[in-house]
Amino acid sequence: MLMVELIEVAPRDGLQNESAILATADKVRLIERSVAAGLRRIEAVSFVNPKRVPQMADAEAVMERLPRPDGVSYAGLVLNRRGLDRALAAGVDEINVVVVATDEFSRRNQGCTVEEGAAAWAAIAADARAAGVRRTVTIAAAFGCPFEGEVTADRVLDLVRRVAESEPDEIAVADTIGVGVPAQVRALLTGAAEIAPGVPLRCHFHNTRNTGYANALTALDCGASALDASAGGFGGCPFAPAATGNIATEDLLYALDRSGVDTGVRMSAVAETAAWLGERLGRPVPALLGRAGPFPAPS
Repeated sequence: MLMVELIEVAPRDGLQNESAILATADKVRLIERSVAAGLRRIEAVSFVNPKRVPQMADAEAVMERLPRPDGVSYAGLVLNRRGLDRALAAGVDEINVVVVATDEFSRRNQGCTVEEGAAAWAAIAADARAAGVRRTVTIAAAFGCPFEGEVTADRVLDLVRRVAESEPDEIAVADTIGVGVPAQVRALLTGAAEIAPGVPLRCHFHNTRNTGYANALTALDCGASALDASAGGFGGCPFAPAATGNIATEDLLYALDRSGVDTGVRMSAVAETAAWLGERLGRPVPALLGRAGPFPAPS
């Protein structure tokens, strides 16, 4: 049976763009519910400037209160050395470092150029390796930029080549604003596999233009070993205009389960968590499964 690893990103990417700031206890409960549903890799927190992303200001408090069951890995998003120091002190199991593919978005997102972002990744990767922490590098805006427009595959693959020199445990390509289509997914994953053979590939999709699930299934066909998703389809980037939510974990599970792909995650439990999260945030759940129900519908 074909298998894929799902990374639950609702606690980080799902919450960072919400106007409501979830209480620390609710963030911990969201992660606990995700673990109970069978998710084993969870992007739990973000170690960024709390003035810029106040939704993530309690990262250390969240990490301190999390349960530590065997086989569960908690990741923290890191953008610079200060973020890495905080992440290591908080006891993360893995880090996710973002390098943006365009200069303008990189400046707005993390205050640096692409060149500076790539150099920061190399330094962070070396220190994280020495600390024994798993390292993912994510190339953001890999399918398009809200400020510079089209991003060519050549530009992204050149960046893949550069970040691969620092020996990541995983390379992720992210459609940060949800403009990608399956043809781009094929080009980027095929090229990345040639550039960095043996390095697991991961994908992060948003469903802004209703192509997110097609892109995820294409990524699976092209050899991606991991897919990001957010319970309920919550999410977005505070620094990317009109970037709507991530693909929903439960909707993705529906497609994967009915395609014979094993994830080890219980779709019904994730859907219940999505409804719970919507109540805590005080807004409707973006995902479709909760409204349509599973198939076949009960008689």
